[in-house]
Amino acid sequence: MGKKGAMPNFKTVDDYIDNQTEEAKVILHELRILIKEAVPESVEIPNYKVPSFTLIPGTKPEQQLMIVAYAKYVSFYPYQTTVEHFADELKNFELGKGTVKFQFNKPLPKELIKRMVVFRKEELLNT
Repeated sequence: MGKKGAMPNFKTVDDYIDNQTEEAKVILHELRILIKEAVPESVEIPNYKVPSFTLIPGTKPEQQLMIVAYAKYVSFYPYQTTVEHFADELKNFELGKGTVKFQFNKPLPKELIKRMVVFRKEELLNT
């Protein structure tokens, strides 16, 4: 976001995305589409003041996927076990605890992201 002060509360995922930089909007829109393509029944909710996606209705908030815009990148939070499972394929990306950072103006690994989303849903179903 690159803005100082407390993060505002956004009522919808669209509100959140619309209030980001142009570079962030591109990635956020792409991630949103990829998540919905991978798990069409996913439900978008604003949670923790950022866009979140419930892959299975009724799961706990900490089990949701999140996408967050920062000053120089967008973070995709598919959960730590997902990041660990795909670590070899993510070696060219900066990783954090449960997150993958996608730099602006670089193509997203679309098929990998979709596989990560499906993996996370299957993991939730088996817990």
